[in-house]
Amino acid sequence: MTNITETEALNKVAAYCSTAEHCRAEISEKLQRWGLPYDVIDRILKRLVDEKYIDEERFCRAFVNDKYRFAKWGKVKIAQALQLKKISYNTCRQFLNEIDEEEYLSILDSLLTAKRKSIHAENEYELNGKLMRFALSRGFEMKDIRHCIHTDADNGTGARAQRSRNRRRKSSSV
Repeated sequence: MTNITETEALNKVAAYCSTAEHCRAEISEKLQRWGLPYDVIDRILKRLVDEKYIDEERFCRAFVNDKYRFAKWGKVKIAQALQLKKISYNTCRQFLNEIDEEEYLSILDSLLTAKRKSIHAENEYELNGKLMRFALSRGFEMKDIRHCIHTDADNGTGARAQRSRNRRRKSSSV
């Protein structure tokens, strides 16, 4: 945008912030793209923070909840995304630690169960390797992945049960 006044920019950004949660870094980038001087950007950001249009903690809480519940991201991926948005480490950790562990593991378990149906593997070792790589790419921690994979194996929904079903299918087709 060209030739936008400070008041117009403030009004547009305030309207933008009122529709959804945004962090300080996102708004700053938007204002920079509009070609505003840095001193004007600082004044606008200060006013938005003072008037509670921007709140880093509120943004972080919403971001963490959305990403692990709807996008099904793990804690590692969420933390990296927040770091890219210039959210402080302490704020990030605070809200990541508030994630309900049972619900978090349930999400990981449902992801692994769904993925297990689409994976073709020669043996349990290969299957578990593919499941681990998949879960790591979604940002889950190795300790949680191992827990879910071993729990699935113990419950009969894991790789051992899959291999047993494959053997039964092969023997019945002969």
